Amino acid sequence: MRYVKLISFLLVIIGALNWGLIGVFNFDLVARLMGDMTVWSRIVYALVGAGGLVSLVAMAANDNSCL
Repeated sequence: MRYVKLISFLLVIIGALNWGLIGVFNFDLVARLMGDMTVWSRIVYALVGAGGLVSLVAMAANDNSCL
């Protein structure tokens, strides 16, 4: 379970950085690297969303060991 939390944490960081780039510079790094809404970019977005859900569940479970 530790590796799942670590991977989800990394995915959340990637998503947060991408949203930061979109908000500040209007630059979508995932779309630039994978193409605009291609299968690959949708997979990246889905993985980031899944990572967010895993992190949310871990936080809601009051799991003090974030990693």
